[in-house]
Amino acid sequence: MVQQYRCPAMLSHSTHSPTEVLVMNSGSSSLKFSLIDHSTEEVRVQGLAESLGTPDAVLHLSRVGREKEIYGIPNAGHSQAIATVIDQIDGSRIGAVGHRVVHGGEAFSGSIRINPAALAAIRHCVPLAPLHNPANLAGIEAAIERFPALPHVAVFDTAFHQTMPRHAFLYAIPHAFYEEHKVRRYGFHGTSHRFVSAEAARLLGKDPADLQLITAHLGNGCSACAVKGGLSVDTTMGLTPLEGLVMGTRSGDVDPNLHQFLAAALGKSLDEITAILNRESGLLGLSGLSNDMRQLAEAADQGHSRARLAIEVFCYRLAKGLLALAAGLDRIDAVVFTGGIGENSAAVREKTLSHLRILGPVLDAQLNAKHGRESGGSITGPDSRLLALVIPTNEELVIAREAARFLDHSINPPSR
Repeated sequence: MVQQYRCPAMLSHSTHSPTEVLVMNSGSSSLKFSLIDHSTEEVRVQGLAESLGTPDAVLHLSRVGREKEIYGIPNAGHSQAIATVIDQIDGSRIGAVGHRVVHGGEAFSGSIRINPAALAAIRHCVPLAPLHNPANLAGIEAAIERFPALPHVAVFDTAFHQTMPRHAFLYAIPHAFYEEHKVRRYGFHGTSHRFVSAEAARLLGKDPADLQLITAHLGNGCSACAVKGGLSVDTTMGLTPLEGLVMGTRSGDVDPNLHQFLAAALGKSLDEITAILNRESGLLGLSGLSNDMRQLAEAADQGHSRARLAIEVFCYRLAKGLLALAAGLDRIDAVVFTGGIGENSAAVREKTLSHLRILGPVLDAQLNAKHGRESGGSITGPDSRLLALVIPTNEELVIAREAARFLDHSINPPSR
């Protein structure tokens, strides 16, 4: 049952020193958050505020050892949603706030303590991510208003890919577009690729510097990355998150002339066609049914031909993307599947590996059915020439670790 939120008379306060990091991921109409104890890396509280700015705005809250709570927060924006979250937790134990920021352009190759200059640089990247960065900024500004004395840290989706060489990130267009407008491939899902590549090294008992991996983050948004020596050397997404693999509602790679063709054939504007490629394409567009792989798999099993076709296209294009990334490596020590689809769809992994037969994978059906949970992540057998792993991602933990580095106020002090 949804209860209407009422602000409590006072907050709980603790005499202990701050040990927790509040991790925030602000979307255009949502706010995802986690409260993580940085010393134990335990998630104490997590939740989602969704449908913000509408009468249906609601907050879902989960605490350790307690039943899920749901609060109605009608017409709440980011600021009110954050205030509601803070009123429900012990804010005195928070020592830093970590924010996911989608696009950092070339300005940021790592996480940064947020100050006026950093905010201006994030704002400067809005044209590169018009759907994401404004929402990220709204969350940052609301959190700073609530916690003005705490260090706020921006962790960028694009930062991990700033190690790509020029031949991997440049487009074959007039070079002035890059020099004057920074038109290039940036890549996304960097925190996820960073986390699972490090986890792969840990599971394999290897130094990350000695490994060469291909990681595949598969959810509603999908991207793959070639990781060499712990560094990104190529990835499938580009200037925006539209490039690359087939996704839930995004087309991925299409002929660049498609916009002009559809404009002439349908009489649609550039903005309308771009919206179609972002919101009405991918699995949804192919199937005409859903962007949810679980629903498509169920429908395909029941004979829905377009659902089956959508899955086939998804897996084939994914396999092509993985093979293309091998150009940036000397060898492939492992392919890593992660994200909601990558971690939970045995059928997608099986079908994708079947298209990688040139690499010699031998799938272990039992290990794959258990999503690698009882085999250190491995889903391939002892005779396989290609090692395939399933590793759950944890982007919130990466953000918490990055923010925890700034708990000492002497590190990277804010500008005045």
